[in-house]
Amino acid sequence: MTTSLRTAALGIAGLTLAGGAIAAPALAAQHTPGVQAASTAAASATTTPVTATSGSGSVDTSKLIPHGVQGEQSRITLSDEQTDNVKGIIAATKKAGMDERAAVVAIATALQESKLENLGHLGDRNDHDSQGLFQQRPSSGWGTVEQITDVEYSTTAFLNGLKAVDGWQDMPLTEAAQTVQVSAYPDHYAQWETQAAELVAQHWNS
Repeated sequence: MTTSLRTAALGIAGLTLAGGAIAAPALAAQHTPGVQAASTAAASATTTPVTATSGSGSVDTSKLIPHGVQGEQSRITLSDEQTDNVKGIIAATKKAGMDERAAVVAIATALQESKLENLGHLGDRNDHDSQGLFQQRPSSGWGTVEQITDVEYSTTAFLNGLKAVDGWQDMPLTEAAQTVQVSAYPDHYAQWETQAAELVAQHWNS
């Protein structure tokens, strides 16, 4: 992480939900079984076209991946429950008055942290007390277990943190996500940008 990003992350840490509850979440952020790399490795800052495929109205696709994807992209097949969580993240993003790009960042983050599963405590496999879609920690000020396992609450907490990152719109996705999440694996969010953008294009107006 760069000095400026580290400073921004430390400056954000400890905020309450009203201002964005920021802490250090994260499951072990690794390529896991069932995760497939995209058939073509995307070079750094390669632009990937995304098309809105369903729903009424249109999605401003220029907002989805404005800086190009970084590195090889991964993809998973979503269950109905995971798709419902995508829709919940998008609904919370709209309610927060944020745009499609914010939803892409949020969904990519949740793909990395939990594979879009609203996880409870995982016992020995848990990262401290991290839970929910974004692996937020009650002990670090994100909220109660009940709150951080609520899709709207946890998404709103993440988005409030994103709003507090000066210039997040101009950052590559993985830098914006990392400044909020303060993960031990800061570069791993990048691999989900294409799938996150496709999901926003598909469900933003559904």
